[in-house]
Amino acid sequence: MSDLLLGADLGTSGLKLVALDEAGTTVAEAEAAYEPARPQPGWAESDVGTWRTALEETFTAVAPALSGRRVRALGLSGQMHGAVLVDARGAALRPALLWPDGRAAGELARWRTLGAADRAALANPLVAGMTGPMLAWLVRSEPATLARAAAVLLPKDALRAALVPGSGPGITDRSDASATLLWDVSVDGWSPAAVAAAGIPPELLPEIRPAAEVVGTSRDVPVVVGGADTPLALLAAGSAAGLLVNVGTGVQVLRPGAPPRPVEDPVVHCYADVEDGWYAMAALQNGGSAWAWVRGVLGLSWGELFEAAAAVPPGAGGVAFRPFLAGERGGVAGPADRGGWTGLQPGTTRADLARAAVEGVVFAVGAAVGLLEAPDDGGPVVLTGGGARSAVVQQLLADVLRRPVRHLRQRSASAVGAAVLAGRGIGLDVRPQRDLGPLLEPRPGAGLDDALERWR
Repeated sequence: MSDLLLGADLGTSGLKLVALDEAGTTVAEAEAAYEPARPQPGWAESDVGTWRTALEETFTAVAPALSGRRVRALGLSGQMHGAVLVDARGAALRPALLWPDGRAAGELARWRTLGAADRAALANPLVAGMTGPMLAWLVRSEPATLARAAAVLLPKDALRAALVPGSGPGITDRSDASATLLWDVSVDGWSPAAVAAAGIPPELLPEIRPAAEVVGTSRDVPVVVGGADTPLALLAAGSAAGLLVNVGTGVQVLRPGAPPRPVEDPVVHCYADVEDGWYAMAALQNGGSAWAWVRGVLGLSWGELFEAAAAVPPGAGGVAFRPFLAGERGGVAGPADRGGWTGLQPGTTRADLARAAVEGVVFAVGAAVGLLEAPDDGGPVVLTGGGARSAVVQQLLADVLRRPVRHLRQRSASAVGAAVLAGRGIGLDVRPQRDLGPLLEPRPGAGLDDALERWR
């Protein structure tokens, strides 16, 4: 039996672990769920210990499949943005602030007052859940905690610091660093102007290391720096991903190969990947999270939600759903926008509400794709993420995007990408076996077109 590589994806609402053999075949996978704490409306936090426990649970779940095999390395993928303050030992000083958190909205004014060149060099929309504004909030609201901090980390870096004692607290990679609102895309490095806007000492910023560099061991297994979840999903998808749509708690639409350049008032993101390139991303905060809320309101399981949606014709009986329960980043919708159903009538059924909810998120994805101005090269759009497993979602995406789609049938493409990265760290070039679903051609119709117009 061949040796194995492990990849763990630290998501917002769960951690996924995969084991790849040297042929790139997934031999084991597991998932542990959790939910962010919401101590106040609009806040989202998570204890690093929760993540560590979830990783241990998934290790235990896959252990029988690993018996008799050598684990060569571990790679970590993580949700982007947010902030984790750690001490000199790498221990978290408070719960991590996460990307759906809106408490730092008032701090964005500091970024709006940056000089035009400094602001444009960030090449990203201003979002409260990014690391820079979060730090500005901590400076103002929790100065004593900040004074004890040795470094600020991104989520996957905080988990890695907990796993690898002695590796030092302040390490990240450029894929995560570029998503902080503290990164200058022109020089591919920290922006002194943005760091000053955050009000933190520059020495709190982590050192940038290559994503595939080994930084220590855990249980005698080498651990690499790791990367952000979206570029690792691209790494797993490979050349098949001219355009990739990841449907998870939020939704990310990714276009590889976008050139880094200053933009005065961007509506899409420009981020570094885990190699030496860049990609463009249009992001939605409300994806699977909106469906989860709908499930709770309607009293449906995940399977029942999508079954009900599939049983109703396009247009949901005239009902439209705006999924922006937590506001948005701009472009598709703004921070003050909110969600809800419209077009209700006495004959509206629970299945109509379910159908409208599924359509509403997919319509928002279509609007996000439009922001990227992605050229149609004739290839299929690759779909990843738990929210893309449903057949009704896959077909709706093809219909709304008017492009063929193909689902990458892996529990976590980001975890697979993390395992590939781990292999690179020890000199193994592993190419993951990609289990692609059937090619679905678009089947647009008048009912869906009318529903999209109502939604708009």
